[in-house]
Amino acid sequence: MYVLVGVAACKGADAVFHMAAPDSSINNFNLHYSVTVEGTRNVVNACISNNVRKLIYTSSPSAVFDGVGAIINGDESMPYPERHNDIYSETKAQAEAIVLAANGKSGLITCALRPSSIFGPGDRLLVPSLVAAARSGKMKFILGDGKNVYYFTYVENVAHAHVCAEKALDLNNSYTGDVAAAGKAYFVTNKEPIPFWTFVSEILEGLGYERPKIHLPIKLLMPIACLVAWAYEHLPFLFGGKPPQFTPSRLRLVSSWRTFNCDRAAKLLCYHPVVPLEEGMRRTVESYTHLRAESKGAKSREFKVVSKSHRFLGEGVVSELLLWRNVRNTLIFGLAVLALLYYFLISSVTVISAVSKLLLVLIAATFLQHFLPTSVFGSQRKVLASFSFEVPEDKMDLASKWVRCAWNDSWNTLEDAVHKRNFTSLGKVLLFGFMMKVLGRYSFATVILTGWALLFLVFHLYDRYESEIDSFVGSMKEFVSKRHTILMERVSYLQQERNSKNKACKLNSRGFSLKGCS
Repeated sequence: MYVLVGVAACKGADAVFHMAAPDSSINNFNLHYSVTVEGTRNVVNACISNNVRKLIYTSSPSAVFDGVGAIINGDESMPYPERHNDIYSETKAQAEAIVLAANGKSGLITCALRPSSIFGPGDRLLVPSLVAAARSGKMKFILGDGKNVYYFTYVENVAHAHVCAEKALDLNNSYTGDVAAAGKAYFVTNKEPIPFWTFVSEILEGLGYERPKIHLPIKLLMPIACLVAWAYEHLPFLFGGKPPQFTPSRLRLVSSWRTFNCDRAAKLLCYHPVVPLEEGMRRTVESYTHLRAESKGAKSREFKVVSKSHRFLGEGVVSELLLWRNVRNTLIFGLAVLALLYYFLISSVTVISAVSKLLLVLIAATFLQHFLPTSVFGSQRKVLASFSFEVPEDKMDLASKWVRCAWNDSWNTLEDAVHKRNFTSLGKVLLFGFMMKVLGRYSFATVILTGWALLFLVFHLYDRYESEIDSFVGSMKEFVSKRHTILMERVSYLQQERNSKNKACKLNSRGFSLKGCS
């Protein structure tokens, strides 16, 4: 079918531009091989069948990227690596080799272009992915040291390079050797190197999002990315059918140096960028008005959207801290409480002596504050009012009501389990007892510190991956429900069989001889 379509599309054409390729984020071998490799072979055969003179293939710099070593000012003399960074890169290299090998067959002249990191208006991969990550709160982090340099290529320059290649194949058709344009691959860039994370920050900031600031080491992230890739391969239902963006290949891609030499394209194709990088970035940002942070029609999970975790935690200060809405405040609060927990629970200081020391320090600080000048180093000193240390009665009433309700609910659950034989309540009691048994194996300090760490982790993870976790829980519920239905049907069947057997035995006791009755 592909061959027939290719033949029909190439009929009467003088030049063919082959640009088709699947989404590079989908790491599916069958998809990439069938479209990129077999599809390219079909295009070559269709060109030969229709006597097409020129074939220009859109390849990728990833064809020579192994994901391990940095590429600094790499040129076309670089060989294909023994092992590629991902399936997309491997199949791109195979397709490129097919196109270049077809040069000279039945009058067909070919070449391959390797545009580096294409961006611009209409892009459905790079900018939308950055915006989606920014809206979900994942673009606060710089993966690696943030110094890796890239070559990005504006889409209009990529189109211009294809036009230059088509003209060059005509002009240099009679040339051979190094001066021939045909049968070669060409790196195509904007010729303006820029740090990868600087480019990302400029795009995000132009669309109204915060620049990434927090550095995360690759050695720490790589095991997590490998775990995500394994989970997607073996437990795909966890991801709702969407391929994860946080994979080892992506991690290596955004943290490596990738700069390329365009001298061959300039010399043999007469290619020079027509749109500067800064102008291309400006046009790109202006074209994505629907993805701006302030856009009313934008579908996003901004912090203003109330998630289940935010609603469960009361949508107040506690929610803001536990869900890492402000990383700085969360870290300060978490470390402060951790220090207090260590001071009270882990150190040898008793609770009474620790409270006494804290009160002593507080009283001394309050007393000395009144002797300080009103202005310290140019900033006005704020005097703490006496009511700052008072606990409002309504809050004390609310706390006492919460304790009372928790006690009464626990007692009612126990009463239902014991007297009313409520199996749901019984399960809650048994689960609580089992948890107490497990926690009893560890020291009180260990339980408190572990619980404190999990408090900051569990709610944050659920807030970030709410849909994925809900999908997994839903799948588990469906699995348990099916197994429960099968089990109950089996029990019902055995009960009916037993009743039938008992009825038969009663008949047998009246003088009938039936098999199965003793």
